[in-house]
Amino acid sequence: MALLPAPAAEAFREPAQAPLPELSLAHLTALTDGTGILQHAHFSIPRFDEGYCVDDNARALLLVTALEPEPRDAGTGLERLDALGSTYLAFVNHAFNPALGRFRNFMAYSRTWLESQGSEDSHGRTLWALGVTAARSRDPGRQALAGHLFHAGLPAAREFGSPRAWAFALLGIHGYLSAFPGEPKVRQMEALLAARLHGLFLRNRGRDWCWFEDRLTYSNARLAQALIRCGARSGRQDWLGDGLRALEWLARVQTGPGGRFAPIGCNGFYPRGQARAMFDQQPVDASATVSAALDAGAASGDPGWRDRAREAFAWFLGGNQLGLPIYDPGTGGCRDGLRAHSANQNQGAESTLSFLLALVEMRK
Repeated sequence: MALLPAPAAEAFREPAQAPLPELSLAHLTALTDGTGILQHAHFSIPRFDEGYCVDDNARALLLVTALEPEPRDAGTGLERLDALGSTYLAFVNHAFNPALGRFRNFMAYSRTWLESQGSEDSHGRTLWALGVTAARSRDPGRQALAGHLFHAGLPAAREFGSPRAWAFALLGIHGYLSAFPGEPKVRQMEALLAARLHGLFLRNRGRDWCWFEDRLTYSNARLAQALIRCGARSGRQDWLGDGLRALEWLARVQTGPGGRFAPIGCNGFYPRGQARAMFDQQPVDASATVSAALDAGAASGDPGWRDRAREAFAWFLGGNQLGLPIYDPGTGGCRDGLRAHSANQNQGAESTLSFLLALVEMRK
């Protein structure tokens, strides 16, 4: 199967070179109540009937931690940052089931847990947020609780079989070790999970397929990103090199007609040897690509990765196949994806947080 062509030189010139939008937490705060952030919205209005999940509260905690150094100017929503951070971490803390060493994921609006433990991916994503918060939060209480939960939840990752759970956990481990490099148990888990991820890549790659699995699904760039970060931190050139090769291949696959960034569609994804789904394209994939490309540029010194990060971010602003904005500056929210003929007008938590996390990284 031939690779898709690389982006044309003139692609994205206007969206990629446009000024970054102003940061607004208006929709984030509208989705958040005293329990946590609600999962979904009808247009821009929170939907109570589908409740909460630890996935989104972990993403929101990650965002708050990234924004802590920002000035708390009135009118931006940043003046409420500390209260939001405490709410999201309190939800994550409540989600932990100490009997199983696992985080629950789904909670009804009535504050009733719908399961005793969540998916491996949701657990890994929570470890990611906790590791970064433990390392970088300037709030002593949030930092201490995040560190406690990170250590309590980390052993479960040893038994996981999901490559995305490994990758999410590795991103958390990388964040944690940036502040606490001398902890042997955390370093051992990094070596174990990174070796598993790299081994998966070696077993599945082929002449026309340079990936970790036989199928591209969601948040694909996070797998390559985790290997790039681990390789750069540990000096493992094989991890770093193969992570960069995988991300380069993914960048070509995620190039649509006209050279526009086009993440893998969720209506069928992309099984090896078959046609890839073009729609629905999801904000979480654009955000992952922005972040991974910036890491690739930092690790390799290749400025072309920064251009690819801009192209992926431009997808939110209309640099996509339909030329439609996914981010809504009127609400501060992000639409839930790009369909074959229109944008999904609902503005849920995952989409909005994906945009905001990408924006924060682009601002830096």
